[in-house]
Amino acid sequence: MKSNRKDITNQRIERITMQHAVVGIDIAKDVHAAQMTDFRGRSLTPRHLSFSNTLEGFEKFLRWAREAQSKHRLTSLLIGLEPTGHYWFNFANWLLEQGIEVVLVNPVTTHRNKENRDNSPSKNDPKDALVIADVVSRGYYTDYLAQAAVFDRLKTLMSNREYWVKQGISLGNRIVRWIDLYFPEFRQVFPDWTTLRSLASLRACPLPCDLKGRSVEEVMDLWRKQGMKRAAGVSGRAKAAVLLATAARSIGDTRAVEEARQDLGHLLQTYDNVMAMLDEMDEALQSLLEEIPLAEQLRSIRGLGDLTVAAILAGAGDLRLYAHGRQLLRRAGLNLAECTSGTSKGKIKLSKRGDSTLRKHLYWGMLSLLRQNPDFKRWHANNQARGLKKQASLFKLIGKLARILIGMVQRGETYRGADFSPVAA
Repeated sequence: MKSNRKDITNQRIERITMQHAVVGIDIAKDVHAAQMTDFRGRSLTPRHLSFSNTLEGFEKFLRWAREAQSKHRLTSLLIGLEPTGHYWFNFANWLLEQGIEVVLVNPVTTHRNKENRDNSPSKNDPKDALVIADVVSRGYYTDYLAQAAVFDRLKTLMSNREYWVKQGISLGNRIVRWIDLYFPEFRQVFPDWTTLRSLASLRACPLPCDLKGRSVEEVMDLWRKQGMKRAAGVSGRAKAAVLLATAARSIGDTRAVEEARQDLGHLLQTYDNVMAMLDEMDEALQSLLEEIPLAEQLRSIRGLGDLTVAAILAGAGDLRLYAHGRQLLRRAGLNLAECTSGTSKGKIKLSKRGDSTLRKHLYWGMLSLLRQNPDFKRWHANNQARGLKKQASLFKLIGKLARILIGMVQRGETYRGADFSPVAA
């Protein structure tokens, strides 16, 4: 299917012929609901079908759909799903394995069209299924296509990594809270608590009372026992002396010393485990990127790191399926939205209707490009010289990056800079 945005809705409508049976399915955790219509939205079944989220339920649905097709002499079947949480993945993939076309409907679209038939805000599963079928018949859907397994593996790994990154941030905030309660002066000595010397101190002598009566040499010896190879030296002695001095004047809470020490030990142990898992995941990501030829093309852009490349390929999938950079922007919710009525012109803003993780990594990737890539630095400076604000220029360059990425992938080329012609990959 062509992907010109001006014609895309018409093309989706024209795709549905008189021989199509359109099925809308309201996805739930345990029991799904299905309704069938023809290409004009007329109901073809007297009542909805409820089926379980099991293989038996899937087979029951397929028998029901085939019987209705045969009864109305329809040769094609188009299944529309509302992607609710993660409950739809298994069913959608099973349908693809059966050779059945699957499309997805945005839940926002379903919500806004639920009053079309009965002019009522009421909501139930059979009604939602019928609304989804109506929406599909009018072309308001996106295709769901199976991709190479390596992209699914990459997406799963990136999703897992995002979860553990959030857990690491949460643990870090909890550790900072602990420091503020029991040794608030600690951060005057170690502004960054994640450094080796700071972590060694938190493990060996976290509380001010643990440092009471100790000498500089004893503190450095505790650091050595925590695995620090360069615990001594001028800077080490100075840090130890300052740490002892601040501990002597600490106002930290001393009412639950043993419990506080135990709490910090658990937090640090869990934090270490999370950091070790993230390191393993980063190694796995790099290994997976070696299996994807597209990754090498994206890496050819100076400043686009492995994590950003992995996030783009995980969130967007196979970029060879995209015809224009605008599709990638819409996937990330970075397309522009404007609300205008009559003489009133609303503010233009980002739609944010897309993958938030992809959007985040495209933003961070652009910050990296503005630091390291001379082409993007120059384009950014030119944008600001023409009056664009910094953030507006940044998002404009994300659009340029999206067009560059899709163009490179379509032509099988690597990036050689704005002053050079791309070369074949």
